[in-house]
Amino acid sequence: MKRPLTSRTDTAFSVPAKGSILLAVALLLCTTAGPASAQRKERLGQEVVDSICAACHATGKDQAPRIGDRKAWAPRAAQGLTALTQHAISGIRTMPAHGGAAGVSDIEIERAIIAMVNQSGGRWTEPVGGATPAVLRSSQQVVQGQCAKCHQEGLEGAPRIGDRVAWIPRLKKGLDSLVASAIHGHGGMPARGGLPDLSDEEIRGAIVHMFNFGIPLAPAPVKVSTNPYHRLVGETDVYLGVISAERLREAKTDGRAGAVGTIPGGKDVVHINISLADARSKVSLTDAEVTVKVFDGQGGESRVLDLMAENNAVSYGGFFRTGKSRVYTITAQIRRPGMPETLEARFDYQPR
Repeated sequence: MKRPLTSRTDTAFSVPAKGSILLAVALLLCTTAGPASAQRKERLGQEVVDSICAACHATGKDQAPRIGDRKAWAPRAAQGLTALTQHAISGIRTMPAHGGAAGVSDIEIERAIIAMVNQSGGRWTEPVGGATPAVLRSSQQVVQGQCAKCHQEGLEGAPRIGDRVAWIPRLKKGLDSLVASAIHGHGGMPARGGLPDLSDEEIRGAIVHMFNFGIPLAPAPVKVSTNPYHRLVGETDVYLGVISAERLREAKTDGRAGAVGTIPGGKDVVHINISLADARSKVSLTDAEVTVKVFDGQGGESRVLDLMAENNAVSYGGFFRTGKSRVYTITAQIRRPGMPETLEARFDYQPR
């Protein structure tokens, strides 16, 4: 049964030479010949590489990534074992299904891929049996099965699951940057968390799950007519919050304003907060990029908001100077992963 692709990136494999196809047929006859009760023995990865894959991958024939070429294999390895295995099983570009050798099992293909990756700069562990999952594992499954080994107790400085104060500094450069760090390994964490078949999508989901763990569902949407600081844009609920820096400075004496960071001095400074939730699931969104523009009729400023967490709630915030105007426009531009368009929510704000 064919398994669905788990990667958006194609891999350049190639058609085996005529001699290698004949060899593959011979291997198939050998493995299927004999008594019907004979049990087939799965070959090791290097055996499959030597007998099948090397016909093209040893020399880079027809643009196949050459074994030992780290630069050629790095982008392929970044897709994860699940995606690479599916490419080889189904066939891709000029490479036929199963590399032209129908007798090669899925687990043998996995082992061969791992063998070639490891000879090209990788450090993957060859599976002893079974095949990679047919579908993406849920974020909870990945976290409970692997990530929790370190992130549950914070071993070797790993940010604990649900500890948003520890996660936010790591997310300052964006979720994509953190996903890339997990793919390649960082500090005491091995590449892909020690699971070579962990796909990029699964890694992204696991990070978001660990950050969001313990966050309650967002409040039920309120009608726009009853709440001027709520907008429903597409399938995203957008909530606006504004508080003066003066009030924050007063609250800081009680230790209640730590999440906003350093409060700038001067007058006419406000902290703008944007909270997001998926309109269908009511789950708070923490992997978006939010840019706010403030305009007072004559001028204004624009900046990307920082991710922040306080009282078990996650939102986006930043300080702005509003000028002398008593009425100004606040426009939030929101980019959500997987959505090509930029969402925009506009608010007319008048301080009380």
